[in-house]
Amino acid sequence: MPDIIRLLPDHVANQIAAGEVVQRPASVVKELLENAIDAHASSIELMVKDGGRTLVQVVDNGLGMSPTDARMAFERHATSKIKQTEDIFRIATKGFRGEALASIAAVAQVDLKTKQTDASCGTHIMIHGGELSEQELIQSSDGSNFAVKNLFYNVPARRKFLKSDSVELRHIMDEFQRIALAHPHLEFTFYNNENLVFHLRKSTEIQRIIDVFGRRLHPLLVPIKEETDWVKLTGYVGKPEAAKKNRGEQFFFVNGRYFKSPYLARAVQEAFEGLLQPQHVPSYFLFIEIDPEKIDVNIHPQKTEVKFEDENVIFAMLRSSIKKSLGMYNIAPSLDFDRDPMRDELITSKPSSDRLVIPSIQVDRNYNPFLAESTSSPKPQEVVNLTEMYQPNISPSPSKINLFDEDMDSDLMRLPNGFWLYNHHNKTLMLDLGRMHQLVLFQKKQKKKTSSTSSQKLLFSHEIFLNEIEKLTYLSVKENLIKLGFDLNLDAGGNTLHIQAIPEDLNEKEAIALLQKLFAEYREDESDFFQFFESKQVKLQSKSNFDFLQKEDVENLIEDFSALNFPQYNHNNKRCYIELPIEELKNKLKV
Repeated sequence: MPDIIRLLPDHVANQIAAGEVVQRPASVVKELLENAIDAHASSIELMVKDGGRTLVQVVDNGLGMSPTDARMAFERHATSKIKQTEDIFRIATKGFRGEALASIAAVAQVDLKTKQTDASCGTHIMIHGGELSEQELIQSSDGSNFAVKNLFYNVPARRKFLKSDSVELRHIMDEFQRIALAHPHLEFTFYNNENLVFHLRKSTEIQRIIDVFGRRLHPLLVPIKEETDWVKLTGYVGKPEAAKKNRGEQFFFVNGRYFKSPYLARAVQEAFEGLLQPQHVPSYFLFIEIDPEKIDVNIHPQKTEVKFEDENVIFAMLRSSIKKSLGMYNIAPSLDFDRDPMRDELITSKPSSDRLVIPSIQVDRNYNPFLAESTSSPKPQEVVNLTEMYQPNISPSPSKINLFDEDMDSDLMRLPNGFWLYNHHNKTLMLDLGRMHQLVLFQKKQKKKTSSTSSQKLLFSHEIFLNEIEKLTYLSVKENLIKLGFDLNLDAGGNTLHIQAIPEDLNEKEAIALLQKLFAEYREDESDFFQFFESKQVKLQSKSNFDFLQKEDVENLIEDFSALNFPQYNHNNKRCYIELPIEELKNKLKV
């Protein structure tokens, strides 16, 4: 029987390895930007075309490479960062495993021009599909110029799974923002299809945050600073009014490296306990500096996860530091546990003598406030008889509070928590009237859909400031907004959106709130635009459980809901009611 195990050819092995490192154009952007930072560049330019599938180019003014290093950089496991296993636990750079360039070159056409600062000429290398096609000496500026063209051109199965240009561009912007936020001391420039998106000059942490996310954040940021012998924490958290339902402005960095940590994110969330609306998450930009030997960054192919030597200490430090800062800025109550309230009382009372005198208490044992003949308040010298007040043979009339306004024979009952009980076909249901109303409105909107929509002009134009991510969302949905009846335009080359008209079924406040939710939460690759917009609209315009106070209103809603065949779930797949197992509850009461 012949042998069946064989070694894979290098180009096949590289293409397989690329699947872990290069998932989409954003992966290429991340690797090239990090290489530029490791090369000690002070200025970095990023250029992309067609969402990165046609071109991803990074130009830096870093150290550059010699002709030999330029060629070796594309070999698998070739790196200048580590020499032995122990070096992995002292990593202070971005890349170190020597897999990225080899993986990128295996699935793209790479054009590299590089020159060291003390060299008389540079090196030009072209690699297509992992095969070297050209290497020559050229005149070049200091630093490196990487151009990655036609990503996945030789792996069509991977290329067809790429999303639309706007979706891929959003992922690229996410990677760019993470790296730009982690290095405010560097200058970054970002072009998309030859249009300038960002030009970030060297700045401070807070200025970089504002440059990336817009000036609206400036008054909403609270500084965080804490330092111990082995860890330093700095950064900013947003005030409660900056919180959103979607996660987009949550950033952790350790030693200049972005990472994700649901565990530490919970520490931030707990620090805001009682300050946020349900299902909202705070904004935060937090930077941790720690000895590289106390963390492990080699546990994830994209290096977006980090393992700390003592994560519980980091958790406690984050939570306490944020709570303290919120208290200092009067956002949360600040308690001084070192202060003795009895001491404060003594200081403010200022007794006339050094000896404290305990006041005497006189009790009139014959006074009874419940006697009928006692119609006036006791005189100042009279004191309430505490003993006779609570005699067991004296009791007020029993309370006649009724939790339900309806007759007990009715099919409807209102609970104190806002929900209603309803007897439906010999079943007892607990109704969520808010969700039921949302579905009724949604179905009515579906029936009213026509080819033309009507608009209403605003008396005064309304303005909304968009950051670059929100601006990108607006540009991708602009035509759809016009179809809905909006009349809006963006400043040429600016970030201010002017709104002149809105759909006739919205008032101005609702329209602005919907646009802000749309720009912050909508993702093209996750949901249909019109369904997303209508869902948000009906949620905004629908009533809540507590708005249904009259039985007649509930009956009318149930009638409309029954016309939809009494579905258990609404258009957002949220449960509208649950069936109460009455017999099961009765059996439990008999135990």
